[in-house]
Amino acid sequence: MAVPLLDLKAQHVTIRDQVLAALMDVVDQQAFILGDPVAQFERSVAELSQVEYAVGCANGTDALLLALRALGVQHDDEVITTPFTFFATAGAIHNQGARPVFVDIEPRTFNIDPNVIGSAITTKTAAVIAVDLFGQMAPIEHVVAAAQGHPVIEDAAQSIGASRLIEGKQVMSGEAASIGTYSFFPSKNLGGFGDGGMMVTQDESLAETLFKLRVHGSRKTYYHEIVGYNSRLDTLQAAVLRAKLPFLEGWSGARRANAAMYDQAFADLADVTTPYIDPANTSIYNQYTVRVTRRDELHAHLKKKGIGSAIYYPLPLHLQTCFSYLGYREGQFPESERAAKEVLSLPVYPELTVEQRDEVIATVRGYFGR
Repeated sequence: MAVPLLDLKAQHVTIRDQVLAALMDVVDQQAFILGDPVAQFERSVAELSQVEYAVGCANGTDALLLALRALGVQHDDEVITTPFTFFATAGAIHNQGARPVFVDIEPRTFNIDPNVIGSAITTKTAAVIAVDLFGQMAPIEHVVAAAQGHPVIEDAAQSIGASRLIEGKQVMSGEAASIGTYSFFPSKNLGGFGDGGMMVTQDESLAETLFKLRVHGSRKTYYHEIVGYNSRLDTLQAAVLRAKLPFLEGWSGARRANAAMYDQAFADLADVTTPYIDPANTSIYNQYTVRVTRRDELHAHLKKKGIGSAIYYPLPLHLQTCFSYLGYREGQFPESERAAKEVLSLPVYPELTVEQRDEVIATVRGYFGR
């Protein structure tokens, strides 16, 4: 039995009527640019994230770029982040004219290690970006403390709807940072029919700047207070996402249930380390990512058997050719490098059937002779 890594068609058939109705409403209204669904979706995401303001934009990468710009990050500033993340995190820093400064990750969660942030802070430090990897939040309260007063961006592209218990309160992803950023790429837990992104904040002044930046630096047509970008959240995408948002909690719960079954099934495999979820966190399992001693061999075996799997990410950012100018070398961030050689993500999407999940389990266990 073939099992894909992700099956968006299986999701679509369950919500097709709601999504098509939302799309046709936009078509009938002919309000394709910043129509009502954009503001309505922004309000819904603000409520979910327990923040005052949400600002839609064209994609998750732009969300990072606009956040850096709104926080005043300038040419030759330094922004601290992790090398074990998708390229957009450091790419946005570079494209803002700043310099990515990498620090290593925690070995169990794969998220940024707040204990090493302080040693990377210099007089040029302008911000810190914490990434919520694979669906669970970084220890945001410790990152904020370690940032020593510098603003913190929470790259929450993989964690919308995730939460963390901080001092007795359930804090949502994006809530505790200066600015949180989301991506609505189709493969995300809340994915659109194309690109889309959003920024969330508690700060009215930052929100106002973000609203301007996404539309050429303007809040009033043809009057430009700053030089901005063309980075609006498309109304059609907002309509799709707003129709899908009520299902997000249930989808995340189904992902957690699938992850729990995998945890149990792989518990006795010495060659497989199942995901560690910080006890303070409620993960949305954007990916179910294991460590495997013979990762590449298992990856090839699964492909041969028709089982989807993926490597997020095979080469840390500090070793990417485009960042060679930063002067990093192999061995500087051992946990990031070790993770890149060992991680493998397995199918965990909510529509995964029992038979499909059992096939994944049997194929993994069979490879290790169990």
